Amino acid sequence: MKIVGLTGGIGSGKSTAAGFLTDLGALVVDLDKTGHEVLRQQEIRDQLVGEFSGEILDNNGEIDRSRLGKKVFHDREALSKLNAIVHPAIDKIVKKKAGEYRRQGVKVVVFEAAAMLEAGRDWQVDEVWVIVNPEDVVLRRLSTRPDYSESDVKARIKSQITNEERIRQADVVVTNDGTLDELRDKVKLAWEKLQERMGG
Repeated sequence: MKIVGLTGGIGSGKSTAAGFLTDLGALVVDLDKTGHEVLRQQEIRDQLVGEFSGEILDNNGEIDRSRLGKKVFHDREALSKLNAIVHPAIDKIVKKKAGEYRRQGVKVVVFEAAAMLEAGRDWQVDEVWVIVNPEDVVLRRLSTRPDYSESDVKARIKSQITNEERIRQADVVVTNDGTLDELRDKVKLAWEKLQERMGG
């Protein structure tokens, strides 16, 4: 079984690429969603409140990801503290899922995770695939989304590693600076090359 780590910054098109990989036959696991599940664990919730205060809770006493995000995305040290609390719990889930898929005979598993490289989790995968595009393209694409202001987007970009750092750590780089069809073609080409490396 081949495990691919798919990552990229905000607005890179990572999730779109993940959809194309699903169409091509990969089993894709969204680790960001797994992270959301982890936030609901009592032990993790208590640790985060201890680190970031009760301000991160909603009216039901659950972690409000938007409030938590405002505390960490402007502050790399705070983001590191968040990762140190959350990622060991995610690691256990990743290990369990990988074992299950291996037993089931799955050929390719794609773990999609925005902060895989920031959190130093590339050891969990056989190959790192990075989706990148220029900052001006990201800003233009996200400007149409009501949930992001330009300052929010810039803060998130600043909290993440640079595209140059991502590319340096990548085994496969897909530049998403064109149309949707062009991205689909690039992902398909990367998939075909993966099949060749696997001898398929």
